[in-house]
Amino acid sequence: MEHGERVVIEGVEFEAALTVRSDIGLLALHGSKEGGTAELAREVAARTGATALVFTQPAGTPVHIPSHRMSEAPCEALREFLAHVSLTVSLHGHLRPDATRSIFLGGANRAAALALGRPLALLAPAFATVTDLELIPAGLRGLNPRNPVNLTRAGGVQVELPLAARTARPEKVQGAPETPPRAVADALAAGIGELAAERPG
Repeated sequence: MEHGERVVIEGVEFEAALTVRSDIGLLALHGSKEGGTAELAREVAARTGATALVFTQPAGTPVHIPSHRMSEAPCEALREFLAHVSLTVSLHGHLRPDATRSIFLGGANRAAALALGRPLALLAPAFATVTDLELIPAGLRGLNPRNPVNLTRAGGVQVELPLAARTARPEKVQGAPETPPRAVADALAAGIGELAAERPG
């Protein structure tokens, strides 16, 4: 089941696209601002049979609204996602100049972070996968209890991807979709597969 919704959050217009499948969900809250996260969420969800919810901004310069404030939006698609999904993997992008090759796995479900991290760790030496919360910058840990990644029944994993892990294109073309690196998409898909295999029932 697929449906889209237009919603205004803090004066910014978003399009929320929800595809309902399994009880594992891929979430991209900042699909226009954090390039490649929307494309990765859609692709990995389609490959693994996961549910996907992607937020994009159809017009203007993309605005970043913190995740915990997105959860308060009057958005039926987000409410449906949170009700249907038991475990969330939320994809974000970071631009930390001292961590241009670091993939950080935050979120409240630490067992799921470790499971998702195993196939991502195989991307080394191209990328370093960090699952130790003490080594993740405080602003990227995804531990706010109102963050949507933590609002599903089993909580979830916040995946913070550097630019090189989100796009394989050397130059940004305004309005054009990103092309995430194949190896990153494959690793995320493998990680979702591991999470699905570990789910009860």
